[in-house]
Amino acid sequence: MTSNSNSFAIEPQPAFRAILKDEIRFSSGRNEPGDKLNGSFDRLMLQSGIQTSPAIWLMLCALCGLAVGGVAFVVTEGFVITAVGILVGLLIPIGIAANRRGQRQETIMEQLPAMAEELARAARTGRSIENALQLVAADTPSPLGDELKLAVRRCDMGLDPGAAVQDLSERTGVSALTMFTSAIKVHQDTGGDLIQVMERFATAVRDRLHFLNRLKAATIASRMGAVLMLIVPPLIVVFYTYRDPGYLQQLLSSFWGRLSLVGAILLQVVGALTVFRILKRSARF
Repeated sequence: MTSNSNSFAIEPQPAFRAILKDEIRFSSGRNEPGDKLNGSFDRLMLQSGIQTSPAIWLMLCALCGLAVGGVAFVVTEGFVITAVGILVGLLIPIGIAANRRGQRQETIMEQLPAMAEELARAARTGRSIENALQLVAADTPSPLGDELKLAVRRCDMGLDPGAAVQDLSERTGVSALTMFTSAIKVHQDTGGDLIQVMERFATAVRDRLHFLNRLKAATIASRMGAVLMLIVPPLIVVFYTYRDPGYLQQLLSSFWGRLSLVGAILLQVVGALTVFRILKRSARF
């Protein structure tokens, strides 16, 4: 009896390519302020690598806001402090996700040179781009390895390698991966020397990491000063409130006091957003 085990092999089908699109997103793609905010939250959840539904994370934000605001109300019985506590509680999960995203992006940047060099070695042995990606994905640790394994599964579903890795930059937030995906797509469409391109890509990423490390070392005093500028004003308000429980009530009893407090909060928020935007641009990958 002859063996026909190969008859059960499943051929890749392009119709399967939509099976892996299971991300839940709030953004609908419209050019509106609210939809842009939803898109920013979607990107934060996707790029942070947190395996939690965005809806559940929003519920966690609400619960943290209620918890911190409730504690603030029990301790101070002041509505202003309670409102500030609710706002701080709402932002705690967002800050955790942003921190996770930053750590994940740093790890991916550190993994990129070794991954590109291994892909070049695999291509030098004569493997196809699909087999080379599969080998590299199996040897690369998380988090970059997880993204490459997703691309390999997409290839198994029928996508070509260029389309399988096309959204790596969007999924991770690492702009350097745009060069990697472009190299894969160009090699697939027109051929070219993938080995030399990957070696140059690894060298470019190492040079960029070296530059970013030098930039962080040179600007550490400025960044610490900016952080202190954001932290000190709330700490002063907390100190005076703890020293004199009626401090905020006296401040809010007059029109100019309320106006000055609202103006200070608005300026603090604008300053915080400006500082974070500058720090984000200076450390962009």
